[in-house]
Amino acid sequence: MSQPLRLGVAGLGTVGAGLLNLLNEHGERLQQMLGRRIVVEGVSARSRTKKRSVSLDDAKWFGEPERLAVDPSIDVFVELIGGEEGVARQSVEAALKAGKHVVTANKALLAYHGPDLAKLAEKHGVALNFEAAVAGAIPIIKTLRESLAGNQVRRVYGILNGTCNYILTKMQEESRQFADVLAEAQEKGYAEADPTFDIGGFDTAHKLALLTSLAFGTRVAFDQIDVEGIQSITQADIEAADELGFRIKLLGVALQTESGIEQRVHPAMVPKHSAIAEVSGVTNCVAVDGDFAGNVLLAGPGAGARATASAVASDIVDIARGAKSYPFGVPAAKLKPYKRAKLGQHQGAYYVRLSVFDRPGAMASIATHMGDREVSLESVVQRRPRGAKPGIDARPKPGLPTAVTLITHETTEEAIRGALDAIHKDRNVVSEVPQMIRIEPM
Repeated sequence: MSQPLRLGVAGLGTVGAGLLNLLNEHGERLQQMLGRRIVVEGVSARSRTKKRSVSLDDAKWFGEPERLAVDPSIDVFVELIGGEEGVARQSVEAALKAGKHVVTANKALLAYHGPDLAKLAEKHGVALNFEAAVAGAIPIIKTLRESLAGNQVRRVYGILNGTCNYILTKMQEESRQFADVLAEAQEKGYAEADPTFDIGGFDTAHKLALLTSLAFGTRVAFDQIDVEGIQSITQADIEAADELGFRIKLLGVALQTESGIEQRVHPAMVPKHSAIAEVSGVTNCVAVDGDFAGNVLLAGPGAGARATASAVASDIVDIARGAKSYPFGVPAAKLKPYKRAKLGQHQGAYYVRLSVFDRPGAMASIATHMGDREVSLESVVQRRPRGAKPGIDARPKPGLPTAVTLITHETTEEAIRGALDAIHKDRNVVSEVPQMIRIEPM
């Protein structure tokens, strides 16, 4: 039987403990499958005395991850620390230079330094695997890099953050306000005490940057993503979307256009009948449009100890089998420079919510601003709050703002934003900043 594959695991939080539990539970089966054992030789974490759900008695303790990364007793360094700089980056670089394979779940590290780390791995003839960095248990990295290698990808998009999907799902199903559901998500551990990274769209953007590179063969370009979070989504938007036949989801979208690549993270309205609209709770999903395969949709748990540990284990199994791919599908030196699509040229339909003063000429002014920028309207609806009684409750109070919902025909982002800026500056027309949500074709 072959020599065992020896692991050094740095980071023993949720995912690290999950990986050790998986190896304990399935070690014998994996050995039979691979013809060799997978053993954890060394571990490292911030606290040695912290109570954990798994025994560390058989592994050597390392106080510094950098020492574990270069120790002769390991073949694979598993980095589960997190963060784009500091000890995570230093230990991964040290492991690669020492000729150790690296498996990581660190999306931020790869979003900032992925191509450089890939070059280092290629130089030293070792693997840099990161299936767990995007969408938890969903095997989207291997799907793009291997299963769909025969396709020219046209678009990759999806729900990449379970926290946001949970919040939007609860708002839709239970008619609750954003702040209320966010507090519940924090209580359940789905959201951090400071949830900005999730609800602001940045977690999704890190993951999208990696998918874009794999899909289009370009250098990772996290800083070229237009990012909007879900903080501005209100119950009024959720209700309007439902009445119009849509669901609101936070999407990461990358697509090839004539002028370059579009990368964007934002709330979007998707048709109720689409598969992606049915993805609820903390579940993630990723869709890929290929020229030969057509639309491929993968869905599953996007986070958590077991789901993410499953993805980490799949990368370890690949190494144990001797399977090795270029981290981003092609040699790092062959990754094309990223060419960003022209700003404002995205085309599509838009949902707009306005708080319009009930005054003569207000709607005429809105129509004029839209017409000046050649934005054509498909529908204009004055909305009353859900549950309001017909009759007196439905009538706007003279001079006070009332909710008006617009749906545009296809137009450019530059045009609709220009029109809304002009409407917002007209203080006699609207009482607050207009809300705009893209309608994403499925």
